Amino acid sequence: MNTSDIKNLFPLFEPNLLADIEKNATIKEYAEGEDLMKSGQNIKSTILIKEGLVKVYREDEEGNEIFIYYLEPGQACALSIMCAIQNRTSEIKATAVKPTEVISIPIHFVDQWMREYKSWYQFVLSTYRARFEELLNTIDAIAFKNMDERLVMYLKKHAQILNGKTIPVTHAQIATELSTSREVISRLLKKLAERGLIIVNRQNIEIINLEDL
Repeated sequence: MNTSDIKNLFPLFEPNLLADIEKNATIKEYAEGEDLMKSGQNIKSTILIKEGLVKVYREDEEGNEIFIYYLEPGQACALSIMCAIQNRTSEIKATAVKPTEVISIPIHFVDQWMREYKSWYQFVLSTYRARFEELLNTIDAIAFKNMDERLVMYLKKHAQILNGKTIPVTHAQIATELSTSREVISRLLKKLAERGLIIVNRQNIEIINLEDL
């Protein structure tokens, strides 16, 4: 890891902050499907995404999941930053959707840099705001939208994040993330497929046209 790599991802960081990150942070690699963080885990570092894609979600005692947001290169996990600053255990789970590299920063620097570097302070605040807005969108969808609307939103969001028309996901995975049954998801996907809007395959879903929904 060198300063130029960090600067490309985080162009607003001050030179001294970039140097501090290069000096004190480490690069960690995660395979597809590997957990970066688990519920109840003690937070020893916060992460900046260097490459790849990370899914952040809540998980209950029975293994049911509620999707919260994705993290892409140049972004950070607001919840891990908050836990680090407050010295709390993790309340979320984070999993690599594809091979991922992160910049891991020891927790004692997170609060220290808030005082020392204006660009880090602003980055943390903007990260909170962006992730909070995504969380509100998730809550709004659960509270105010029907499951068919939530499914379309889910497919559109994943196509946008993955930057493609094919979403590598199963009916069971969608059902888990939307907190419903596999049967409900299968029925709704079948209706979309009958309208020619998607193609449902065993391990993925191809988006044909969801723009007007």
